[in-house]
Amino acid sequence: MEDASVVKGVEKLEGTRVVQPIFLGKMINYVENSNRTDSALHEAYGYAAGLSASVLVWAVLHHVYFYHIQRVGMRLRVAVCHMIYRKALRLSSSAMGKTTTGQIVNLLSNDVSRFDQVTTFLHYLWVGPLQALAVTALLWMEIGMSCLAGMAVLIILLLLQNYFGKLFSSLRSKTAALTDDRISTMSEVITGIKTVKMNAWEQSFIDLISRLRRKEISKILKSSYLRGMNLASFFTVSKIMIFVTFIINELLDNRITASQVFVVVTLFEALRFSNTLYLPMAVEKVSEAIVSIRRIKNFLLLDEIPQLNPQLPSDGETIVDMNDFTASWDKASETPTLQDLLFTARPGELLAVVGPVGAGKLSLLCAVLGELPPSHGQISVHGRIAYFSQQPWVFSGTVRSNILFGKKYEKDRYEEVIKACALGEDLQLLEDGDQTEIGDRGTPLSEGQKARVSLARAVYQDADIYLLDDPFSAVDVGVSRHLFEQCICQALREKITILVTHQWQYLKSASWILILKGGKIVQHGTYMGLLKSGVDFDFLLKRNEEEPSPDLESSTLKNQSRPLMRGAAPELQDTENIEVTLPLEDRLEGKVGIKTYNDYFTAGAQWFIIIFLILVNITAQVAYALQDWWLAFWANLQSALYFGVYEKGEIFVMLDLNWYLGVYSGLTFSTILFGITRSLLIFYVLVNASQTLHNKILQSVLRAPVLFFYRNPIGRILNLFLKDIGHMDDLLPLIFQDFIQTFLLVIGVVGVMVAAIPWIAIPVILLGIIFFVLRWYFLRTSQDVKRLECTTRSPVFSHLASSLRGLWTIRAYKAEQRFQELFDAYQDLHSEAWFLLLTTSQWLAVYLDVICAVFVTVVAFGALILVETLDLGQVGLVLSLTLTLMRMFQWCVRQSAEVENMMISVERGIKYTDLEKEATWEYEYRPPPSWPHEGKIVFYNTKFRYSLDASLVLKDLVAPTDPREKLGIVGRTGAGKSSLITALFRLSEPEGLVWIDGLWTNNIGLHDLRKKMSVALQEPVLFIGTMRKNLDPFNEYLEEELWNVLEEVQLKEAIEALPSEMNTELAESGLNLSVGQRQLVCLARAILRKNQILILDKATSNVDPRTDELIQKKIHEKFAQCTVLTITQRLSTIIDYKRILVHSERK
Repeated sequence: MEDASVVKGVEKLEGTRVVQPIFLGKMINYVENSNRTDSALHEAYGYAAGLSASVLVWAVLHHVYFYHIQRVGMRLRVAVCHMIYRKALRLSSSAMGKTTTGQIVNLLSNDVSRFDQVTTFLHYLWVGPLQALAVTALLWMEIGMSCLAGMAVLIILLLLQNYFGKLFSSLRSKTAALTDDRISTMSEVITGIKTVKMNAWEQSFIDLISRLRRKEISKILKSSYLRGMNLASFFTVSKIMIFVTFIINELLDNRITASQVFVVVTLFEALRFSNTLYLPMAVEKVSEAIVSIRRIKNFLLLDEIPQLNPQLPSDGETIVDMNDFTASWDKASETPTLQDLLFTARPGELLAVVGPVGAGKLSLLCAVLGELPPSHGQISVHGRIAYFSQQPWVFSGTVRSNILFGKKYEKDRYEEVIKACALGEDLQLLEDGDQTEIGDRGTPLSEGQKARVSLARAVYQDADIYLLDDPFSAVDVGVSRHLFEQCICQALREKITILVTHQWQYLKSASWILILKGGKIVQHGTYMGLLKSGVDFDFLLKRNEEEPSPDLESSTLKNQSRPLMRGAAPELQDTENIEVTLPLEDRLEGKVGIKTYNDYFTAGAQWFIIIFLILVNITAQVAYALQDWWLAFWANLQSALYFGVYEKGEIFVMLDLNWYLGVYSGLTFSTILFGITRSLLIFYVLVNASQTLHNKILQSVLRAPVLFFYRNPIGRILNLFLKDIGHMDDLLPLIFQDFIQTFLLVIGVVGVMVAAIPWIAIPVILLGIIFFVLRWYFLRTSQDVKRLECTTRSPVFSHLASSLRGLWTIRAYKAEQRFQELFDAYQDLHSEAWFLLLTTSQWLAVYLDVICAVFVTVVAFGALILVETLDLGQVGLVLSLTLTLMRMFQWCVRQSAEVENMMISVERGIKYTDLEKEATWEYEYRPPPSWPHEGKIVFYNTKFRYSLDASLVLKDLVAPTDPREKLGIVGRTGAGKSSLITALFRLSEPEGLVWIDGLWTNNIGLHDLRKKMSVALQEPVLFIGTMRKNLDPFNEYLEEELWNVLEEVQLKEAIEALPSEMNTELAESGLNLSVGQRQLVCLARAILRKNQILILDKATSNVDPRTDELIQKKIHEKFAQCTVLTITQRLSTIIDYKRILVHSERK
């Protein structure tokens, strides 16, 4: 119904435009006629009233149409965003390898915005040609067949638009793909910023992203030139049509009166907006929307996770039964990931799964979750699942909301879970306890604390089946033992628990043990049964006295007070909304400052180019105005000649056709030439400004300290690099060019009108003052609304990025619907701001157009009242120009306001060019290339805090190391072990002194410091690309060196087994590798650098002890003459180190 009313509205809308020249012609006929009777005067007044009424009707209908059609576009965009997010929650693991966070964010940002734009102009694809036919018929009635010459120009333009449409489509497709690459790379850099900074890769990534940006901008510039040609056609085509029509008319020697001249001019002007502005825009937007629809369709057609394991209600028997199960992540692979697995788990059983790195342990859990469908065999899962991921996932919100995860808060149960997960002491250390806000990356929690919050979430869910993927890897020995005894053996004792672990000392307590290797179960049975069958448990359980296995017989775990968890999981009646808290973004207030404009323009070009551009604009407008004036002058003489004002004997009256035609042709050619030149030049300058600002923002963001990334969610930063930069690339140059062109047209039109009839300056000045006041009043509100609209986009992107990181967890808990509702809530928040912007813009437009309609009425009736004092050319010129001015003036004011609103994106970008920076990367004084030669590190009274307003995490640390020493660092999780490494790398500046081989670290550049130390972190960071690119991102090493280092970290065989070996493409974050394999790749990357100082921050925490021991042997051999600092939770890793530093209470 709404669409039908819109179509009718647009028909009426353009119909009122076509009848206006007819009323105008009748009025000029009256002025032209020397015999003016009273009845003719009354008739003329009637035509003036008709003209005023049609203008008023157009003013109202025009904006009703645009309001409704833009609302349709908004609804379409919101609906498609909902579909994209819902699809993202359902993507299979293989589909995740075919897309990236950056690409999905780009779809949610730039691609869906095409729906807003295309709906606005879509109807002009048929309205434009229809209006052209109506105008052709009216022109034929006025001047005969010579009108066809002018319409031929329009037909050529329409045919040219077909070619332009194909070009727009091709360029948009290429631009979107390049934007995907740029945003994906940016997303990876932001996600892995700690690794990037510790390896001093900032400049390398700046160069990489800048190269991608250069390719992208080359396509954008071509699109902008096409837009420039379209806008130039808006400026020149009506003039060319008028020129060609009158030339042909003169050559055919047809008589033409002044009324006919101005009717023809006004009819061609009526075509101007619909056929030379809206129609080309419709072709452009439709072409680009088709590309966006194709991209969205391709995403929506990606594989979804099969619903293989409907988790039946727990009234029946709770069970996990895997029967002859074979499955593969890569269907093309000949070797299955899991092969012939067979086991059954029932309530009260603890099933332990062990095996080396890459054995298929995670794949087994994924099979139970339903993430890995079987190619053969079957799996039955009856009961609700709770899942703990090896890389713990937390979302923005309080610690409590992360634990509750949509469950109702029950104080007793909650406190029991906190106790079972050993979180009590940690919550006391946090400033606001469990109400502490967790950031996008889990700050201020340590990795161990994040792991226990994730475990507490699983336990609190009170599910039937618990899938725990190595919950002990991130915590120290004492906490590990507590978690096993209090949480797994007590809290979950009546549940089915499938535990993947490398902590083999706990195997004695398992009901059943599966030993995996190469995706197969090589051994299975009870601990005692496996021991009897000759499994080498002496090696598996090799440990120190500090790692005792729990003695379940003597412990008080059995038959204590009632179990923490009830026997059967309840249904979903005790759920509530998940509380996600995203920090608010700071916003500027008031008008966009002059400095912002200055920075924007000077970023695009030097001042002499800008001055040249101003001169070209003025010249184009002068040529345009002179053409109008010359035509009026010529028409006046023609009319005087036809009506016998001059005697035929007077030679000068016999019009020199060549002279008039020559001047008119010269002015028309100048209008075309300067119109096209200024369009292309403006687009070049402004797109260049966007390129320069992007590079400045990129430099500034990557020069910012790590704290900046912890405080700003990824969605906020991607919003800037995607949406705001997108506005600078596409919309701002277009709107700015349109404003400049229209502003100069208004100046020209007013100048000609005042020159023709000086008294008209009075209503024009009054009109200008009213418009200026309205614009000022509108901008007071609209600029703040626009800032709000910009900032409310960020949570949408942040929520998407967070959801993709925790996808398996969300699906395991069946929380998709709740996360979809959260996404829709963020969407609604943005839609509220966007809709407010739409309504305020239409409010301004309606006011401006109604005032313009009053102005037309005043001029029309004024001309008739003062008809005796005016000549024919003046009346015709002023009336035709009044109709032109009526559209131009309000459009100019609206576009000037829109430019100021769009400059908000520039303002936001410029704000990011002035971020707080880290210390200088390289000082003038640089350490010698051989430094550090011994690797002696001394911490002297070192204090460290992550920000000026944060509490100390290291207090008066004094820790000297000997040259080439192997130092182990242990301590309770959250004690500040990783903070020591952060201080050493100066990710935040430490207080006190850190000394390395004769140099204080704060006296040298950050890159000079960081490049001399190799580091492998607990959280592995891999990038999209080949395995080779991940080992050696910037091609610094030989192939042989890469294979050698893979062998040293026990990964050579696994890489050789991949389809393309070193050239195998890795998915985003290395999802097609196990977590342990990802850690080993990062360790190999650190070892490759061959620095004198090697730092391992729990770098093998997700690796089995046997592999860990082999790696430690290789490190001891290869780094015998180097200093090695190893932070670990496993004492066996550092048992043969010379010294061990025990970290306690941040000291």
